[in-house]
Amino acid sequence: MAAADPSLPPQIAAQLNYLLSHSPLPFKVDQIWSGCKNGRFSDRFSLLVPFCLDFVKWDVIYNALYPAAAPDFVFAPDDDGFRPLGGGAREEGPLLRTAVVASAIGIAETRAVARRRPRAAYQKKRVEELDDARLKFEISTILSREGIEVCVVSPPDRPAEVKFAVPLLDLDFDKLVREYPWKHQQKIFLQVVYPVSRSYSSIPSAPRIKLVSTSDLKALFSIEDVKLPPWLDGMCMAEYLPTVEDNLKVQVVEAVASIGQRRRFIEALAPLFGRPLEADPVFCRKATVLTISGVFTFLIHFSIPIQFPKQQPILTLQSSQHFNSQGTPILSPPINDYPWSPRWDPAKMVERIFDFLVDECLNFKKYCNDAIPQQQ
Repeated sequence: MAAADPSLPPQIAAQLNYLLSHSPLPFKVDQIWSGCKNGRFSDRFSLLVPFCLDFVKWDVIYNALYPAAAPDFVFAPDDDGFRPLGGGAREEGPLLRTAVVASAIGIAETRAVARRRPRAAYQKKRVEELDDARLKFEISTILSREGIEVCVVSPPDRPAEVKFAVPLLDLDFDKLVREYPWKHQQKIFLQVVYPVSRSYSSIPSAPRIKLVSTSDLKALFSIEDVKLPPWLDGMCMAEYLPTVEDNLKVQVVEAVASIGQRRRFIEALAPLFGRPLEADPVFCRKATVLTISGVFTFLIHFSIPIQFPKQQPILTLQSSQHFNSQGTPILSPPINDYPWSPRWDPAKMVERIFDFLVDECLNFKKYCNDAIPQQQ
């Protein structure tokens, strides 16, 4: 929204904020604007509705003079055949009456989720109507699995595709990491993208596959580092998913166990470096200690990777006495060339880092002293 745009009327703003704050799905607002050149309030906005690992854009049109009235809405061009209020739903009023206005009585969260179902059914029907034997088979064998979403995508520069979003691993991450207040339910999905083809090959090509996770999970688990098993000739999703889930479950369990290993490493800093000034108490990914060498005082920042102890922490030294021309403390380049073995116990790891830094801090002090004359 541009800074000059007037705000939404309080009644509409409160309802929209409730939806954005309380929905289990990550709805977003893309743009807010006014339908009148000199209107006091904005009265329309673009709502980004999460669907099939992407967002669908719906323009919501209110009337600022009558904020209690149900809005009109405009679907995306690809949804020109979408009729969510057909089949006896007329008495409920427009879609956004149930998704937004209903929040005034505290049920927006439930209705917003429910109102995505007509679009899921609409997209499933579009896929079933395609003249593609392979897709018809996939639909018939996989859609009974709970939570799957499917949609037809028509890129302007290539043939149409069908995209599946398949939730994996029915794990409760609230129980796995109790200390972290997850805002939304955390999920891992397999995205499977098939080209639409009217000819059926005896050995169809493998689809494009990719793992996707909700954003908060990145602090616990690096989905990009997961190596997917190969898609064999003639394979279908029903055959592929069990192998993916077995491999993924092992790696999630290892990621949760790694939190404890990182915590023990941070605890082992205290005997040699002193108690950390700061530390990540949940995922144990960061810690900072204050150190003195003679009269030289500096901080050591430990950045501990998710793959710890297979990957060693990255160290950054920060002077407490030297500043650059912008007045910010001078930092060292990232350091990871110190002795390390993942087989050492935490005390041994910290001891070897301490011994390395006895000499390295002198090099860093010289680096700081050399940097100051260059700024003058």
